[in-house]
Amino acid sequence: MNSSEIRQKFLDFFESKGHKILPSAPLVPQNDPTLLWINAGMAPFKDYFNGSAIPPKRRVSTSQKCIRTNDIENVGKTARHHTFFEMLGNFSFGDYFKEDAIKWAYEFLVDVIALDQDKFWISIYKDDDRAFDIWHNEVGISKDKIVRMDKDENFWEIGTGPCGPCSEIHYDRGADYGCSDDCKLGCDCDRYLEIWNLVFTQYNKTEDGEYLDLPNKNIDTGMGLERIVSLLQDAPSNFETDLFMPMINYIAKSAGVEYGDSPEIDMALKVIADHIRSISFAIADGALPSNEGRGYVVRRILRRAVRYAKVLNLEVPFLHTIVPIVVEVMGGHYSQLVDNEEQIKKIIKQEELRFQETLEQGIDILEEIIDELEEKGLNKIPGSKVFTLYDTYGFPKELTEEIAAERNFKIDHAGFEEAMDEQRQRARSAREDYDQGHGELELFKSLREEIGQSEFVGYGEFEVETEVLSIIKEQEVVEEIAVGDKAQLVLAKTPFYSEGGGQVGDKGIIINTTTQSRVLDTREVAEMIVHEIEVEEGKLKVGDQVQAIVSKELRTATARNHTATHLLHKALKEFLGDHVNQSGSLVTPTRMRFDFSHFEGVKEDELEKIETRVNEQILANLRVDATEMSINAAKEMGAMALFGEKYGEEVRVVTAGDYSIELCGGTHVRSTGEIGLFKIINESGIAAGVRRIEAVTGHEALDYVKKQEATITKIADKLKSSPHEVVSKVESLQGHIKELEKEITSLKDKLASSQSGDLISEAEELNGVKTILHSIDGIDADGLRKMGDSLKEKLDSGIVVLASKSEDKVIFIAVVTEDLVKEGYHAGNIIREVAKVAGGGGGGRPDMAQAGGSQPDKVNDALEKAKELILDK
Repeated sequence: MNSSEIRQKFLDFFESKGHKILPSAPLVPQNDPTLLWINAGMAPFKDYFNGSAIPPKRRVSTSQKCIRTNDIENVGKTARHHTFFEMLGNFSFGDYFKEDAIKWAYEFLVDVIALDQDKFWISIYKDDDRAFDIWHNEVGISKDKIVRMDKDENFWEIGTGPCGPCSEIHYDRGADYGCSDDCKLGCDCDRYLEIWNLVFTQYNKTEDGEYLDLPNKNIDTGMGLERIVSLLQDAPSNFETDLFMPMINYIAKSAGVEYGDSPEIDMALKVIADHIRSISFAIADGALPSNEGRGYVVRRILRRAVRYAKVLNLEVPFLHTIVPIVVEVMGGHYSQLVDNEEQIKKIIKQEELRFQETLEQGIDILEEIIDELEEKGLNKIPGSKVFTLYDTYGFPKELTEEIAAERNFKIDHAGFEEAMDEQRQRARSAREDYDQGHGELELFKSLREEIGQSEFVGYGEFEVETEVLSIIKEQEVVEEIAVGDKAQLVLAKTPFYSEGGGQVGDKGIIINTTTQSRVLDTREVAEMIVHEIEVEEGKLKVGDQVQAIVSKELRTATARNHTATHLLHKALKEFLGDHVNQSGSLVTPTRMRFDFSHFEGVKEDELEKIETRVNEQILANLRVDATEMSINAAKEMGAMALFGEKYGEEVRVVTAGDYSIELCGGTHVRSTGEIGLFKIINESGIAAGVRRIEAVTGHEALDYVKKQEATITKIADKLKSSPHEVVSKVESLQGHIKELEKEITSLKDKLASSQSGDLISEAEELNGVKTILHSIDGIDADGLRKMGDSLKEKLDSGIVVLASKSEDKVIFIAVVTEDLVKEGYHAGNIIREVAKVAGGGGGGRPDMAQAGGSQPDKVNDALEKAKELILDK
């Protein structure tokens, strides 16, 4: 049975048990800033488990993509560690419980994929007598193969809240996989392979440490696809399966090696195969290499793979050539790999080339660090330096250690780990900051259960009569508020659109005959529409009848921008390619911002075509319609689903004529002509592979054009020309400036040559070395370098240190002739210390170096420092 068949059999089995089969959620968590990645099958369903959202069905099953990097150093060393893996799972949100979960797991393993039940070993929580009873008396597992374990092994909980016991299903692979003759369940070896974990969420742990029964008990299970495939394909490890071997064989052939040749070669092959899967899926789901957050993780995984490609002597770039094999193996189930194959290859190739440059830069920095330490008689690189190379330059610790060893240096492992721990602590603190606001979620979740959800009527209405259902002030439910109070309001029904899908929340007023409140923002918390208000007149009480009135002017301006993003998205695909996908947006009344996947800057002529196409659709005055339909019907229509959005069974499809079809919950104009004018004001890169277009529409676009015209008119006045002559006039001035610059350069060269002759006569001998130490005002770095070169040519042997100061800075250069370099004099070392005196830094080659400083008044002291260094050698 191949991996695709096993995955499908699992999903088909649970569909037959009444489960709704959901597609894997993207690896990038949706609306959950506590997670960097989806790292478990249940992670996308946290809101369903904690009750803050309502599931599409109470029984669900998935094959979920996951990324975990906490044990990345074990990948390739062990049989089971991966950065990317799939978790097969079945979930119950207050529906079936322990008995069905256990029996169905057993039925699937024995009846569907034909595992030998005699090889099953079951672990349960030590006090879970019900689980024991089901496994032994109802399923028929021998009691001597059911092992009771402590809380650390078989009880799932994270702090307070929902928790419960677990039952793990293990499979005895036989003595050949064991570490000794008396190997037992719980050993770290591969004999007793854990294949499925069933979590019975039945308690709520209180702050006092009590375990109270949950009114709605949940089931959360997880079975690693890679593990079950290795078992069914009788593979020694997860890597010797059809999930990995096509990639391993390709890499081995490319490197001219054989899998099994040596542990070092095998590890490199496994690491690359594992990592290329992670990278490909992460990029397909919109996570691109960068220097922070999940982008940093992608970059780190990719660079680790490059490092192991170098172990195999593979020429970089290479990794991008493996992507088609990943697509071939996994693309049948994950269509986004197929859709984004070319883009994934482009991004990986560019990142490989970028890392090649980084490696060279990192090696230069490392050599400087080693040189400095060597001068001080030290032979260990501090952990903080190793961490800086790793964290700032993506330079692997192992590579630092390898290069250091070539110079008989060691690295401070303990110091490196200490720096890593400090970074982890910073990450933990960031998560804790988020958790402090978690009380708001719980508050609105309980309110939803008590008063229900607001009815949103804002697609068709700007104003509605409604009732105040709840008032929240400083995270406390109150009965009334007065003038000057700021609070949060929940209404029975509302026309106010809550922030979502990149569109900002509505503003407006809430009034009746005795009170008026200003709505400052509208957002959603626990599926409740929350109005952020400030009372301007009178008092507002729970139960009051009020008029909720959206600012029509702001809403209409926002709608113009939102519909324009749809037209822009389509135009980008037309002119740049189908790989373009939205990766973020901001829609406000005054402007729109649209982020999209594209790995190079958009050319000027392309931007012009895109802008023209959008305006053509505006002039066509296309009708804009919004229709509710099933997700499948929407996909059949060709509707674009946007990255970062979570869609239910019923979706809202927004069309602009036959030009644009997108899934969208936002507010829009009735026809594209209402947009008026679309004007791009900026295009830029915001991360590797992500571009941003900023644009304006309607009145803002007209204002922008008027300001541009006013600017051109002003420039024309300054140039004493008409607006249509501005460009030719500027070109003429640029030509004149170039001629003047050439003349200045020529004069500087002559000045440097003449002054250098004077300075030769001023040379003094220090330790028998001809030395010129001099400060010359008003010369730039280029002029100073030329003067240094001129003096070097005129000196048979000597050292030159020059300085040039301006109002707020000073430039230094140092030049050492070749004979003195051989004697141990080093321009880079000299200039570094000299610059420090003047509040700066720098460095360079042994024969020539440059530096800067921020304290020009310290020039004389700095040159004295140069004298000391030459005297002390």
